[in-house]
Amino acid sequence: MAIREVSLWLLLLCICTCCASSKSVELNYADALAKSILFFEGQRSGKLPASQRMTWRADSGLTDGAADDVDLAGGYYDAGDNVKFGLPMAFTTTMLAWSVIEFGSSMKGQLENAKAALRWSTDYLLKAANAKPNTLYVQVADPNADHRCWERPEDMDTPRGVYKVTPQNPGSDVAAETAAALAAASIVFRQSDPSYSSQLLRTAIKVFDFADEHRGAYSDSLGSVVCPFYCSYSGYNDELLWGASWLQRASQETAYMGYIQSNGHILGGEDDVYTFSWDDKRVGTKILLSKAFLMDKLEELEVYKVHSDNFICSLVPGTPQFQAQYTPGGLLFKGISGSNLQYVTTTAFLLVTYAKYMRTTGEVVSCGATTVTAANLVSLAKKQVDYILGVNPSKMSYMVGFGDKYPQHIHHRGSSLPSVRVHSQPIHCGDGFQFLYNSSPNPNVLVGAVVGGPDSQDNFADDRNNYQQSEPATYINAPLVGALAFLAETVQKPVLY
Repeated sequence: MAIREVSLWLLLLCICTCCASSKSVELNYADALAKSILFFEGQRSGKLPASQRMTWRADSGLTDGAADDVDLAGGYYDAGDNVKFGLPMAFTTTMLAWSVIEFGSSMKGQLENAKAALRWSTDYLLKAANAKPNTLYVQVADPNADHRCWERPEDMDTPRGVYKVTPQNPGSDVAAETAAALAAASIVFRQSDPSYSSQLLRTAIKVFDFADEHRGAYSDSLGSVVCPFYCSYSGYNDELLWGASWLQRASQETAYMGYIQSNGHILGGEDDVYTFSWDDKRVGTKILLSKAFLMDKLEELEVYKVHSDNFICSLVPGTPQFQAQYTPGGLLFKGISGSNLQYVTTTAFLLVTYAKYMRTTGEVVSCGATTVTAANLVSLAKKQVDYILGVNPSKMSYMVGFGDKYPQHIHHRGSSLPSVRVHSQPIHCGDGFQFLYNSSPNPNVLVGAVVGGPDSQDNFADDRNNYQQSEPATYINAPLVGALAFLAETVQKPVLY
């Protein structure tokens, strides 16, 4: 066994050091954490508070919802455009909440900023869920119209239509993800704001019941306004199990445990799928439910620990179940979409979270004859985070504003156009394309933004037109917040590269 462990970690070492040199650098995870949270201020929609630190931004979308006589101001723009997509926003919210739940004690001076980022989203989701009976508002703006323009959010003159799911036009995926987000957030605010926490949980229960009773994919109900942008490719079963799992953790109601036990096998609980994202929640659900087995001793949930172990083994070179792909420089590469770092940050988060559960209980993962420990998981997660922060063949940090070398031409309207603070006159729809196509660095630094990242050969084009590689997104950052908080607390040593 000892021989297998040594050979395993020689392989893992190779993932990180195949392009190594003798240079040493100390990565400041605490600084990266602060910047990863600050990024969310650059994505804010609505009336900005006096505490706004990303000062090149200003108020936007103040009348969102007026098309349906409701107030939908607030929330986040998902990425580099000016649309508020409900499915990725809800997933972002869930992952921010989970980051705080697991690693809030490691955030130190950034905890309140993380909670503020979370609340900016939950305030919006509460509006979306409570504006009208039997209705969940899931999007503001037509992306097809929005993408025909290149303009600052403060100048938007594109249609701000609103889109909703109802019993007649269901959206179990986006509704159950919204329920998960609100339930997870209710845990975060339970001590600091009990009244708000109760409101979040009550709304989560209502929205989950809506999702479960009126089943259907929101892609089928809303068509071209959500596809191909955020189609529910995995269907809605995964979100139903994910939502129920978060409601069980938040409420401790036995009804949700009964739901999980009765429905888990038909909702994807026993599927071995190895990608965790805004679309597919199956792996995340298994890790989440494994906590109840490992730490709360709920034996009926052992199956989720088994499948979580399968996920871990899929990532570890040299094991029989290994099937992950890594770039020559050691980056996990999924090849599903151009925005690869979204899968890296979710994986890193799951690795450190599962490691936390394993350390607490003394568990290990058996991958055939190879034993994988919590320390091994932390090492693998750290390698992925370090790559993002600049320990890679290009010596490029893929977090804007972190390190000496980072992307200068990110695909982001607000960052690439002159700020309203220095250019107060409107820049209308078509007039902004000159800024999309020019070669100058973005005038406004979207500090903390993590872009889509390099390709399978570690190549990266710092090109505003290459949105697959150069566009940031909230759901890339949200899980990274948790991983960075963990590393800032536990890792102090310099990194060799």
